[in-house]
Amino acid sequence: MSKSPTTKSRALGKVTLSDVAAHAGVAPMTASRAINQPELVSATLRERVDKAVLELGYVPNRAARALASAQSKVIAVLVPSLSNAVFTAVLAGIQDALDPCNYQILIGNTRYSDAEEEKLLFAYMQSNPDGILLSGLTHSPRVQQMLATSRVPVVSMMDLSPDPGVMSVGFSQVDAGYAMTRYLIDKGRRRIGYMAAQLDERTLRRAEGYRKAMQEAGLADPALELMVPEPSTIALGAELLGRMLANVPGLDAIFCCNDDLAHGAIFQCQRRGISVPGQLAICGFNDLPASAWMKPSVTTVGTPLYQTGFDAASLLLASIRGTEIAAQRIDLGFTLMARESA
Repeated sequence: MSKSPTTKSRALGKVTLSDVAAHAGVAPMTASRAINQPELVSATLRERVDKAVLELGYVPNRAARALASAQSKVIAVLVPSLSNAVFTAVLAGIQDALDPCNYQILIGNTRYSDAEEEKLLFAYMQSNPDGILLSGLTHSPRVQQMLATSRVPVVSMMDLSPDPGVMSVGFSQVDAGYAMTRYLIDKGRRRIGYMAAQLDERTLRRAEGYRKAMQEAGLADPALELMVPEPSTIALGAELLGRMLANVPGLDAIFCCNDDLAHGAIFQCQRRGISVPGQLAICGFNDLPASAWMKPSVTTVGTPLYQTGFDAASLLLASIRGTEIAAQRIDLGFTLMARESA
């Protein structure tokens, strides 16, 4: 008695797409579409194929599919941190945008290192990604070369490129830094410090906005800036506040480059009996969830983190599909969250 193709493939321990199609009672092409482009088939048909996949234990051969379709269904995503709530929110938006299209996401943590970004991108390019999502606009010459020669669609996140030919989604870090500093000036503050850590490109652009506002108001003073390369933490915020109070006479406000530092600065003020905002106004950036619940609650800049990830992934998908793109530069803006600390 001869064995059927399905019986043979199971005996060999390998279930094929044809097995899935036969089990679901559909054509192989239909089964392939249900697995790889589920948005193109009905919910009922998709459920039948999904059930067959589950019952047979079928695992798609991505390499074979990539050769057949010239698409890998892989998107590479590089972010500078996986522990920072800022980037976990961005990643959530990316995943929600890509999941319905059945894309596999390769997530790389560059740790704010050019060398790490180069290594990760080199490794991920070997998977022939259909598109790449990068954090920021500034990259090493080697990364720029790899991107240029690959001709893979790339979308930059978290900032806006001045180049109309570069796809980018986010908001102007310079404008956001300017808006927060201008807010403090309009509240009557004059000795406004800028306290920063990590010193990635976004932090440095916020500093540009801070300096612009201070210079326009005739208040600029390099002594008011304290910027260190260490990773940003609440503990570092408390430490840096102590250093600023010791070194900057007459300090009446501090613009922290992110909410972590602002939280630490407020805790340090409480330990020292310094009234916030009576004696010292303290502001942050990114509006982390805890900022609204601090006492006092933190005045900060609300940024569209989830939407940045979602819209960047959506723009990348449109580019991959060859869909007409209304705008290559999507400005999501920011919101100044005026609260108790300033």
